[in-house]
Amino acid sequence: MRKFNITVNGVAYEVEVEEVAADSAAPAAAPVKAAAPVKAAAPAPAKTAPVAAGTKVNAPMPGTILDLKVAQGQAVKKGQVLMILEAMKMENEIMCPQDGTVAQVNVSKGASVNSGDVLCVLN
Repeated sequence: MRKFNITVNGVAYEVEVEEVAADSAAPAAAPVKAAAPVKAAAPAPAKTAPVAAGTKVNAPMPGTILDLKVAQGQAVKKGQVLMILEAMKMENEIMCPQDGTVAQVNVSKGASVNSGDVLCVLN
C-alpha cells in the first residue's frame, strides 16, 4: 500500500493505492478506500496587483500565456500583438484595441488565465 497526497481544485486529499501485480489472482475490481480531505497549507494567494486606471485588455478565453510581446511603459499601436494566449492547443494573438502606452502588464509568460482576467492595462 502506497500513500499519496493529491490536490484537486485547491483541496488536499491523502489517498492510499495498492499496487497489484499483473499476474496475481487479485479480484478485477479492488475496493477503494474513500479519501478524506486532509488539512494542508493554504495555497499561496495569487498575485493580484491593483489594476491601473485605463483601458483593460481582458482574456477572451481561459488558457496559458505563451509569449509577451510588450512591456510596461512601451508605446503600442492599434492592432499590434500584445501577447500570445494558447487555448485548446491553438495560439491566439491578443491585439491592442487602441493606440497608447502599456500602463501595466498583469501576467507573465507561462501563466494560466481565466476568461475575463485582466491581461494588461493601456493608457
